[in-house]
Amino acid sequence: MHELELEKTFLAKFLPPSLEKSRFDDLLDVYVPAADHPVLRIRKKGVKMEITKKQPAKDGDASEQHEHTIPLTTAEFEALSKIEGKRLHKHRHYHEWDGRTAEVDVFQDDLAGLVLVDFEFSSPEEKAAFKIPDFCLADVTQETFLAGGMLCGKKYSDIEAGLKKFGYKKLFTRQ
Repeated sequence: MHELELEKTFLAKFLPPSLEKSRFDDLLDVYVPAADHPVLRIRKKGVKMEITKKQPAKDGDASEQHEHTIPLTTAEFEALSKIEGKRLHKHRHYHEWDGRTAEVDVFQDDLAGLVLVDFEFSSPEEKAAFKIPDFCLADVTQETFLAGGMLCGKKYSDIEAGLKKFGYKKLFTRQ
């Protein structure tokens, strides 16, 4: 399936009070090849598995991406996930805010403390008119160091200097 994804990404300022009660998925991403900025992702989201390739629709604008996704069987996922790649583990919470669903990614393992918030849009106009929520600190959509393909295989200490320029402070959930 091919679609144009319109999205903005924010650093979280604080965790919304109801977040820990929200539905969430445990995500395991494997980015291949283990290159500088891989754009091919193998994902396990609960029992759903897929392979996705994301590339910017316009040079220099990470908020509009061409996304090609193919569902995978368990056997396909198991075989592909053995390929050398960089791994990323996060919990994706679905938080309702102002009639929208925020995807709140709480990173696990070596990136624990990092929380990113994504909002998707149905048109460029809707994306342009969007106002940053109070629980978000800064729009980091264009910050390459926070793209999934760049975060995979990293530790929090590897990105800490970049986060400090936004005044970001580590956030944790009890899950």
